[in-house]
Amino acid sequence: MKKNRFGRIAGTVLGAILILLLVGPFLVPVPPLENTVPAETLVDEDSKFIEVNGINVHYKTYGQGEPVFILMHGFGASLFTWHEVTIPLAEYGTIIAYDRPAFGLTERPMEWDGENPYSQDAQIELVVSLMNALDIEQAILVGNSAGGTLAMLTALKYPERVQSLILADPAVYSGGGAPAWIRPLLGTPQMRHVGPLFARMFQTRGSEMVELAWHDPSKITTEIVDGYQKPLQIEDWDKVLWELTIASSESDLAERLNEFNMPVLIITGDDDRIVPTEESIRLASDLPNAELVIIEESGHLPHEEQPEEFMKAVQEFLSR
Repeated sequence: MKKNRFGRIAGTVLGAILILLLVGPFLVPVPPLENTVPAETLVDEDSKFIEVNGINVHYKTYGQGEPVFILMHGFGASLFTWHEVTIPLAEYGTIIAYDRPAFGLTERPMEWDGENPYSQDAQIELVVSLMNALDIEQAILVGNSAGGTLAMLTALKYPERVQSLILADPAVYSGGGAPAWIRPLLGTPQMRHVGPLFARMFQTRGSEMVELAWHDPSKITTEIVDGYQKPLQIEDWDKVLWELTIASSESDLAERLNEFNMPVLIITGDDDRIVPTEESIRLASDLPNAELVIIEESGHLPHEEQPEEFMKAVQEFLSR
């Protein structure tokens, strides 16, 4: 009798927990975002758009001639992150900075047929398709953080299209998104309901993340804060950021570094607290043909915090 009673109690408790897990998230209110606007209302005078793989991609161009540099920003950023170095870089060729899907002013589809546009593979294809659309045969890929990861993956899949890589604090050994064991849960109806609430933490804690990326936060101007906050005014940015989170996956770059034959420049700040400086030092030693430059008094964004030192490293790399 006691065993049967215990079994019934345990079954009731487990059933209640299961119901709570299945139904509970739907009981959490997710109010609509306030004060959002369509992306087209936020364009700059030099903004350009082009249809690539069914997505309206926002980009800007500077300079002319060859080589062509394609600038690829990291997570939570946009092409704005390159604002200190686009004009200096344009002295060496054509500069194309674009907003990756889920960021900036690039279209953020909520529905799609076929490949998820926020997946790793789709973003690789977008880089090459953008080059095709702009009649670019080869380019130097310049990537920061997760943009550096994407640049490296693109170079592995399409080595004939990449002349060389310039990587600022690339995320290779860590920073691949959510752990593999939890990813199947992120796409459940329950998590899709409450996921945007987690994404909105990026807005409330965005200033903390920017400060974490800088060695000296006192250098962060109002212009910089506004530049990072601007894309967070766009309709449904929270839902799309959650879709990107669901689609995130770890790369296998660490196991494939011996496949890189092209010249690679790795630039890191000496005080990177997002992708630790030690990881960039390790990457430079693991790659067959890499140069390393460590910029003093700089964090995760040396191209913003120390643009002159960043350009000095790039100039010396290009001259060789």
